[in-house]
Amino acid sequence: MKDQSNTPGRFRRSPCPVACTLDILGDKWTLLVVRDLFAGKKTYGEFQHSPEKIPTNILADRLKRLVAHEIVTKEPYQVRPVRYQYVLTEKGRELGPVLKAMVQWGEKHVPGSKALMKPAG
Repeated sequence: MKDQSNTPGRFRRSPCPVACTLDILGDKWTLLVVRDLFAGKKTYGEFQHSPEKIPTNILADRLKRLVAHEIVTKEPYQVRPVRYQYVLTEKGRELGPVLKAMVQWGEKHVPGSKALMKPAG
């Protein structure tokens, strides 16, 4: 059976807000894409140059998921050939304080960690 937890309005394993949020953002890649959006990256190619080297198939899936959940919008920036950029929505920008808290926690409790950028929020 296909996991439907990434589809808006579909299966939820519980009504808990933490569980519901993790169903959308809780894999090891999605918040890194959001981090990169806060850092000013907008295009598929820019995301590919992140230090974590997200595989292309996973990057495409995570961008699609973020669009489906209205965390980012996909906008054409070139017509021939059509190329898209990704932009945080208001809903996506509201993740800024979450990322900031994760940066602060990581810098305090994970030896050797250092923020690549400081998220707004």
